[in-house]
Amino acid sequence: MPDTRYVFVTGGVASSLGKGIISASLAKLLQARGYKVTIQKLDPYLNVDPGTLNPYEHGECYVTEDGAETDLDLGHYERFLNVPTSQANNVTTGRIYQNVINKERRGDFLGKTVQIIPHITDEIKRNIKLLGSKHRFDVVITEIGGTVGDIESLPYIEAVRQLKWELGSRAVNIHLTLVPYLAASGELKTKPTQHSVKALLEEGVQPDVLVLRTEKDLAPDIRKKVALFCNVDSRSVIQSIDVSSIYEVPVKMQEEGLDEIILEKLKLPVDQKPELKDWKSFLDKLHNAKKVVKIGLVGKYVELNDAYKSIIEALIHAATYNDHKVDVQLIQSETLTSENIADTLTGLHGILVAPGFGHRGFDGKLLAVQHARENNIPFLGICLGMQTAVIEFARNVLKYEKANSKEMDHTTAYPVIDLMEDQKNITDKGGTMRLGAYDCKLNKESKLSAAYGQDCIRERHRHRYEFNNEYLSAFEAAGMKATGINPDTGLVEIVELPDHPWFVGVQFHPEYSSTVLKPHPVFMAFIKAAINETPNTKQ
Repeated sequence: MPDTRYVFVTGGVASSLGKGIISASLAKLLQARGYKVTIQKLDPYLNVDPGTLNPYEHGECYVTEDGAETDLDLGHYERFLNVPTSQANNVTTGRIYQNVINKERRGDFLGKTVQIIPHITDEIKRNIKLLGSKHRFDVVITEIGGTVGDIESLPYIEAVRQLKWELGSRAVNIHLTLVPYLAASGELKTKPTQHSVKALLEEGVQPDVLVLRTEKDLAPDIRKKVALFCNVDSRSVIQSIDVSSIYEVPVKMQEEGLDEIILEKLKLPVDQKPELKDWKSFLDKLHNAKKVVKIGLVGKYVELNDAYKSIIEALIHAATYNDHKVDVQLIQSETLTSENIADTLTGLHGILVAPGFGHRGFDGKLLAVQHARENNIPFLGICLGMQTAVIEFARNVLKYEKANSKEMDHTTAYPVIDLMEDQKNITDKGGTMRLGAYDCKLNKESKLSAAYGQDCIRERHRHRYEFNNEYLSAFEAAGMKATGINPDTGLVEIVELPDHPWFVGVQFHPEYSSTVLKPHPVFMAFIKAAINETPNTKQ
């Protein structure tokens, strides 16, 4: 689209300052003004996508409806905007180089020497412009991963420099930095910001707006000082103070006038300030809920919250709309044993067994499922969590000794979870799973049919193994019902125990589709069951 505007968000001083949250907050404010907005993430690592990355490296791998394995920041984008993202919203250096090398092998460059400039930067620019030209967005916000000065980020910053020159007033740069507070001297220090902007200037990019992360309010003289040293007008020096919830950031950015400043610089109409009624209503519920629901999240990556980011946020959404705060207790499945399981899980209102891959911590997940089933504790299993529930039921109810998934034991006599047929000849790991959104037909008498309020749904997947339908009749006769089936393949998507207060396993990932203004039905039903089945406690 020839009139598409572009906002580039870069970072300096330190990583994890919240470029993704600032990008999502600005997008939310522009969307509230009626603009069609999207956000993309450019990641400087050489992996083609995060699909093969260990969660300890980069947090969860977020899956889009079109089956792209992407950075977890895309989850923030969707939760804030309530608009699906796609493959085009996340680009890595690995993909950029792969595309350029493939073109070179085909002879597309007609024998010319292939170089960083212009070939790599041209490919970066092509990917940045793709969303605007193909999907006709008014504003495309592009978050550049890493920090200014990183060697691997240099091609991206160079591409930004070129685009700012080419697009003129249709492109602006927001630079996010840190103003640390030194307790020993009782001072806020702007020098790191000055050095970060200097590094950005050395790479040819003049920031248009500075967003300063801070623990304490910035006095007007500090803002003026930063503006003077960084060639930015003082009104465009924005404070981003620490808040208790990321969902407060759009409101704080609106108070700072970030959206108005960006629209003015992009020469777009500012019009009337949006009220953000629904968003503020959610925040009011979030902050004023008095009762607490305790959920145990059982997994093997619990040392890192980002490994289960979408699940935790989905629980927050659902608890908030059920007028509760959620206390998510992260439980390391590797440490669970038959001796400590009861004490470890005591006091929980609900148990969620997380997705994942591999043997590590699997036995602990089995114990958690058994504890929830035998003690009538509301239970939700997601992906491997559902498969764990199936295996536990096979062993302890059907009495299939050592029943297992072929992922865990290739020689098991009872492969109640088996490798999907179309996965059997696949050897490459990247992008080869069953990925993206697929249909599911629900049993009208099921708990999830009641939760969704419809009989056909479409949810996102990321798996290689599936329920083995050879055992389906035995499971159903013993009381575990398949209540969700893919209409094209017969794949069991959902299992439930009708005689349990609330026991549900889903092969798909409902957490990816939960947003601030549209909490996911599965999590809403799970939290409601957890509240109803167990006495509430107050903080």
